Parts: sequence; structure tokens; C-alpha cells
Amino acid sequence: MRHGVDHRKLGRKPAHRKALLKNLMNALVHAERIETTVSKAKELRPLADRLITLGKAGTLHSRRRVFSLLTDKEATDKLFGTLAGRFVGRQGGYTRIVRTGFRVGDGAEMAIIEYLPVEEKKAGGKKKKAAAKKAPAKTAGKKKEEKETSRPAARKVKQAAPKPTKPRSSRGQTQKTPEGGGG
Repeated sequence: MRHGVDHRKLGRKPAHRKALLKNLMNALVHAERIETTVSKAKELRPLADRLITLGKAGTLHSRRRVFSLLTDKEATDKLFGTLAGRFVGRQGGYTRIVRTGFRVGDGAEMAIIEYLPVEEKKAGGKKKKAAAKKAPAKTAGKKKEEKETSRPAARKVKQAAPKPTKPRSSRGQTQKTPEGGGG
């Protein structure tokens, strides 16, 4: 049983595993969306969320902690400049993992891990969505009316004449011959 076991080993020694996760964090901050294996994405998620939490604090100490994790000044600046501001009203869950299938070479299960996009205001978002739902319904009704009125009345669809039926053949049925053999 795996009681109290905290992390996945990912088939690597500790130094290699730490370097791998650092590179994945850098790539995620730069691109905001990366594709990797599911187990690496699950291992990366708490670290990526922690980066955002530190970025939201905005103190010099948190900036130094982020830089010690990323060791990339551009990624650190982007995190504090744009990414942390995106999640000001959110209390956690800054990333999403979407499974994408299996890798062709070795059959490993792949996933996309990404930072969530910018959220709209909840009160304004509901009003906009409600208005957007009503508007297409009205235009759809108008389009149907236009189509019905724009058709010429004289044009009618010809119905196909019924095809003459052929008598059924006796395929598959055996007929007895006078000699007694089946045929």
C-alpha cells in the first residue's frame, strides 16, 4: 500500500525529476499551455498553482521564491505582470488538465495542462448570455419565415412513382426432383 507517499517518481532520479519539473513550469508560464503525459501534468499542477499564489502575493519575498523555482527572469516577470493579475478574484484551481489521447510511439496517455483563461464578470456574464440566447432564437424564426416566403408556390417536389414489384424468386429454397435428390 502507498500510504503517505507524496509524489510520483516519474522514472527518474531526484535531481533529474526536479530539473524536469522546473523546465515544465517554465514552459507552462511562457506558453500558458503545454502538452505532456498525464502523470507529469498531475505532478506539475500543484507547482503551477503555487506559482500563481506566490505571484498574487506580489511581495519581494514571493518574487525571490518564484525566481528560485523557475530560474528564468522573463518567466518570473510574466508571472507577476500578467498571469497573477488574471486570477485576483479566484481562490485556487488556476490550471486545467485535458486528456488528449495516447502517444503514437509508446502509447503513453497524453494531456494538455493550461492556465485558465480570463473570466468575465459573473453578473454581467449572465445578462450577456441570457440576451445572447434570446437574440438567435428571434433571428432563427425570421430566417425560417424568409425561407418559406421566398420559395415559389408553383414549384412542388415530384413524388417518385411506385416501382413495379417482381415476383419473389425461390432462391435459397430447395426443390425436390423426381429422382429424390435435393437440388
